[in-house]
Amino acid sequence: MPHVGDVIRSFDERFAEIFNAQYPGLLRYLDRLSGEPDLAADIAQEAFVRLYRRGSIPDSPGAWLVTVAMNLIRNVSSSRSRRRRLLTVARGTRAQADPPPAPDEVVAASETRDRVRQALQRLRERERAMLLLKSEGYSYRDIAISLGIQEASVGTLLARAKRAFREGYAEAIDAPQ
Repeated sequence: MPHVGDVIRSFDERFAEIFNAQYPGLLRYLDRLSGEPDLAADIAQEAFVRLYRRGSIPDSPGAWLVTVAMNLIRNVSSSRSRRRRLLTVARGTRAQADPPPAPDEVVAASETRDRVRQALQRLRERERAMLLLKSEGYSYRDIAISLGIQEASVGTLLARAKRAFREGYAEAIDAPQ
């Protein structure tokens, strides 16, 4: 019969393995999805905290982490939107626009990255999530679980998302800079 310490240690070891394997890809996915590296790091960390607090490892830890992270991103987006509405009402005017990016950020950004971001933003949320998850190496099964769709549909939906991305990217190239 296993000792309680062995069970805890094996959970901690398994958690560490999952963290080492999944954290970099989850962080890159969230960064690409949000466009905010600090927010992405916070959300990725919170997803792993929730996994640890759960006390058990799900069958598909990668899909579980992505699902939790996506819910957290939605919560942040909703909170920001609520805050903007409240500020608008409180000021009696329209909400202020975000400040322009710093000059060094503008220089660092490449045209290709800008076009990719523009094309991704033109996609529906599910299409964008599918492409980003696939680019991070998630399996069709993990993508299906994360997005609540049938695994058999993932290939077709990915093909459509890729086609929509290519069209959006072509439009971004043709758009005046």
